[in-house]
Amino acid sequence: MKLKNHSGASKRFKRSGSGKWMRRKAGMRHILTSKAPGVKSRLSGPAEVRKEDRTSLSRLLPYK
Repeated sequence: MKLKNHSGASKRFKRSGSGKWMRRKAGMRHILTSKAPGVKSRLSGPAEVRKEDRTSLSRLLPYK
């Protein structure tokens, strides 16, 4: 039987060109005026998913 991707996880996680799972960093959605520029710079850009979470992600997104 064909498996389906988890729609919530497919919106939040992507594969990089080398096959790593990438995610967005938390804390960049609102209340940005009170955050220092260095904090906002550090939070911008993608981050790699931890090793412990990769197996669950592969189960949620079998075709990505």
